[in-house]
Amino acid sequence: MNYDITPQELTSKMDHGEPIHIIDIREDYEVQTGMLKGAEHIPMNTIPDHMHTFKQGEPYYIVCAHGVRSEKVTDYLREHDFDAYNVTGGMAAF
Repeated sequence: MNYDITPQELTSKMDHGEPIHIIDIREDYEVQTGMLKGAEHIPMNTIPDHMHTFKQGEPYYIVCAHGVRSEKVTDYLREHDFDAYNVTGGMAAF
């Protein structure tokens, strides 16, 4: 099954005020260039340490620089029964 979402689809959800959680998994130095409004920064390598903060049944949109790392984290979260989606193209696509 495909768990991808385009930046345009995510922007539309944000514009319509849908309840969403955006998780930016880039490294500290990468987020210094900016993050999406309302995004939470959890670097990829610390996701396992933050699993207790994720809630079942709530959608999480995972973003990185280009969509490769976020695809891996999306798969990891889905393996743990979280409703996660990969933002295709990452921040480079915004």
